[in-house]
Amino acid sequence: MSNHSLSRRQAVKLGVGSLAALQSFGQASSGLAEGAAQLKARPFLTRAEDFEDVSRGNPKPHTLTGEALVKAGLTQETWRLEVRTDETTNAVVTQKAQIERPVTLDYPALLQLGQKHRVLFLKAMQCLNIATPLGQGLWEGVPLRDVLRLCGPMSNVRRVYFWGFHNDDPKQRFQSSLSYTQVMETPPGELPVFLAYRLNGGPVSLERGGPVRMVVPWAHGFKSIKWLQQIRLTNDYQTNDTYAEKNNDPESHLKTAAYLDDVVVSGRTAQVGGWAVNGLSGLSHVETWLRPAGAAVLKDEDPAWQTAVWQPATLDPQPDWASVLPAGVSPEQVLGFDRQTGRPLSWPLRYSMVGFSTTLRDLKPGKYEVRARTVDLNGFAQPEPRDLQKSGKNGIQTRTFEIA
Repeated sequence: MSNHSLSRRQAVKLGVGSLAALQSFGQASSGLAEGAAQLKARPFLTRAEDFEDVSRGNPKPHTLTGEALVKAGLTQETWRLEVRTDETTNAVVTQKAQIERPVTLDYPALLQLGQKHRVLFLKAMQCLNIATPLGQGLWEGVPLRDVLRLCGPMSNVRRVYFWGFHNDDPKQRFQSSLSYTQVMETPPGELPVFLAYRLNGGPVSLERGGPVRMVVPWAHGFKSIKWLQQIRLTNDYQTNDTYAEKNNDPESHLKTAAYLDDVVVSGRTAQVGGWAVNGLSGLSHVETWLRPAGAAVLKDEDPAWQTAVWQPATLDPQPDWASVLPAGVSPEQVLGFDRQTGRPLSWPLRYSMVGFSTTLRDLKPGKYEVRARTVDLNGFAQPEPRDLQKSGKNGIQTRTFEIA
């Protein structure tokens, strides 16, 4: 099982250096031990500047300035999105994709489209191969399906290819794809793929992939292409994802998984907490396992896993949405919330992060290790059904601590 840890910088950025709700197991008491560390409130939204950065490119596009930035089309004034058919050379594609007309959108045109079709929802960003959530924000934009409808009637379109600016170097191009069905036919209760132009109420910054980026709600971050500029409609049935070329699963979904913060010790009490990502399979609950620290790493095949006693942790309650959402945004406007009551249709929200915590009391002196895992709505305990298998990290994390 994984034994990754959050750096202090990452913990501060994600706001996981604090716990909001506490639940005891073992020897419980009605409150924290006297003198226990006081913990700050957990921020639900990550500030745009505090997201972890996993950008690619040399130089990275968000580091461009001046004329280079203008030439790259990475300002609101110069940004353009080209939507057209591809020129595939795949021999098995005998009928080329056809559309009534190609479309070129500038930034004002996209905002105007948003006046009629905009969507807003809360989403956690998580990379496929990194065991640390990148952050959580309120994203706003236009469904990709409404952009493609501007092309008029189309035929022989099986897949949508897209990529962003990467220094006009073909070797640096970072690209991804979706099926036509995924883009155009959103199931009830599902969230649409969309082009995001706002994050937490403000423009999507260059570092976050602006002026416009793709956001695919149910997927890992490699599908949510930054600095979006090109969309191609194709009859090629194969994916074109850069990640597929690197031996990854290009159709992998966001995993339901727990991510531990450092343990806070005060006297004989230890406070444990972190974030749980609510992936495609949903989140039932989080649970933890405390055991004496071993001299060696606990291997996957160790019999101790079969006799482990997992105890439930507490999920953070819903925040005060009026204080969380940007000015001018009400819960009724956000997908995943009831349009009449403004209450979430489910908690935790789909594809979001939620804090969890528990308090371990009356611990005897010694060294301990604690693990946390999620259980999804199928009843699968993390890391089931897949640990990695090139479809996203969701191994069980461990923290060690000592009671003096």
